[in-house]
Amino acid sequence: MAEALWGAEALPEGLLVGHFTDLEARTGCTVVLAEEGAIGAVDVRGAAPGTRETDLLAPENTVERVHALLLTGGSAFGLAAAEGVVAYLRERGKGFPTPGGPVPIVPGAVLYDLGRGALHRPPGPEAGYRAALAAGREVAEGSVGAGTGAVAGGVKGGVGLAGYALEEGFRVAALVAVNSLGRPFDPKTGRLYAEGLLAPGERALLPRLEGYGGSEETYRYPFLLGQNTTLAAVATDAPLTKAQARRLAIMAQDGLSRALRPAHTPLDGDLVFALALGDGRGVDPFLLLRLGAYAADALSRAIARAVLLAEGFPGVPAYRELG
Repeated sequence: MAEALWGAEALPEGLLVGHFTDLEARTGCTVVLAEEGAIGAVDVRGAAPGTRETDLLAPENTVERVHALLLTGGSAFGLAAAEGVVAYLRERGKGFPTPGGPVPIVPGAVLYDLGRGALHRPPGPEAGYRAALAAGREVAEGSVGAGTGAVAGGVKGGVGLAGYALEEGFRVAALVAVNSLGRPFDPKTGRLYAEGLLAPGERALLPRLEGYGGSEETYRYPFLLGQNTTLAAVATDAPLTKAQARRLAIMAQDGLSRALRPAHTPLDGDLVFALALGDGRGVDPFLLLRLGAYAADALSRAIARAVLLAEGFPGVPAYRELG
């Protein structure tokens, strides 16, 4: 058994989340801080990723711990926001130890939201710095941070957070910025694909769909081709090794594909980061199995929450307006 969590309760201790939101340019970035370091890994499934420092996350590579993750809008331009996160951490003496001083390790990934606001102003170093400075335990969801200009299958996307407390005493959580080509809902019924995983307290967010009339899914998309990507980070306080963190990221991808159809397309840059806050000694495969399964469920719920809490903008309705 596991208890469904959201909000501050969902975040494992040792993590903070901050957003920078630019409503005028309709973009932003989201930073996950692990200032004392966390074992890091990544699994990339989309065919159009935009990333920073993901190679070092491979299990065979030397650096094990990262100090922050960046999820950002702005397409490739948005990777510049990582410089601000690095500056924030360097000021505080956080990073991989070297003879020249600590070097903060900040992997990042981008989604495409260009042209959705009144200005071309992708997140830069100041945006990353301000997101890190704003980081805390309370996490805003919906049209904030990296989800400010996000669109999910023709409705407004956004940021969502969900997690579980396992009976073994560990937590696992998923934070997501949803900007997918695939829809989060069945176009025939209007129902979210992840609806069945929502906790009772979350089901109150669901809209009434009596007035909805749809059609069968055809996997044809007249909207926003090539302007997509769903970015996620799953985190646990269990003491995973780097290879086990990679397995956590791989298993969590199933939650993305259950909540969005289709996922991992040629036109998305879908990826999942993983963070493990323990001492890295490893866990037995049965606990890893449970952590991975709940990470996938948490990611599905986080996607649903992102869509349910997002605010629409001209030409892009909120999901809850469909009914």
